[in-house]
Amino acid sequence: MSRSERPSEDSLIARFFAPIAGEGGLGLKDDAARLTPTPSHDLVLTTDALVERVHFLPEDAPGSIARKALGVNVSDLAAKGADPAGFLLSLALPDSWTESWLADFAVGLGQASRDFSCPLLGGDTVKARGALTLSVTAVGQVPTGRMVQRTTAQAGDLVCVTGIIGDAALGLKLRAAPAWSNDLSPDEKAHLADRYLHPQPRYRLAAALRDHASAAMDVSDGLAGDLAKMMRASGVSAVVEADRVPLSAAVAKAVQTSSDLLDVALTGGDDYEILCTVPEKALDSFRQEADRIGIPLSVIGRVVSGHDRPVFRMNGLERRYDVGSYQHF
Repeated sequence: MSRSERPSEDSLIARFFAPIAGEGGLGLKDDAARLTPTPSHDLVLTTDALVERVHFLPEDAPGSIARKALGVNVSDLAAKGADPAGFLLSLALPDSWTESWLADFAVGLGQASRDFSCPLLGGDTVKARGALTLSVTAVGQVPTGRMVQRTTAQAGDLVCVTGIIGDAALGLKLRAAPAWSNDLSPDEKAHLADRYLHPQPRYRLAAALRDHASAAMDVSDGLAGDLAKMMRASGVSAVVEADRVPLSAAVAKAVQTSSDLLDVALTGGDDYEILCTVPEKALDSFRQEADRIGIPLSVIGRVVSGHDRPVFRMNGLERRYDVGSYQHF
């Protein structure tokens, strides 16, 4: 099909996106969506843009790109203790787009929407004069006044993290076929690659965070940098026992081969796990809730008074990482 024969914007929306829209999207036939909040709830809103070659690579599968675009936003909602309510999508397509690419993207987006219980409500589709760019604005709900902020960690709280750390950072590095990857099995390589391509937002932990966490954010730009950001926002610091940071078998094996990869795991991005602080008296209840829904939880340190960067203790030494969270400018 020639470019002149491509469907119009209205046809494109009706064919690829209307079938996956939620009820509030009104069939994507109107200029706006409708969302009725649950009584006595606040709305929580977040937005993230993804740009080709910055957040994903041209060879990434379109379904994977779609899942990541929605997943990173649902992860932000989860860290606020918010339950997903819906999302808006803005998609800027380069001149080289194809209908098969868009069809695969829509399939991946629809599956992610169902998996995360976050329906498509609307958006916009335009032509890009540069790289493929997409932006998702996600909306969540929390009981009034219960949003978990990143500014409220208290000295004495325990520092906790869900899941495992560092897989995505090493999964991205695998693209260059580094020497250390020769020691990994095909399954271990596939695990790391999947963790980079397909974030697993911990949205099912939202209620437990509301009930037990004093502060939280998601790990999008690296554990060390995001912890420093949260501690700075709260006016405190932290001490982390590096050997308590949960690593997958694949990352642990890679670190054994090349010890500098531990720094990559601790500072690399795209984990999309939940980093939170929890009063010690609330830990048992919080852990029970995490166990009940099948989300691993690790205590990796403690919040302390002060304004220095968090300390990471490892092998009898203390280290403060100079690297901050990823900055675009």
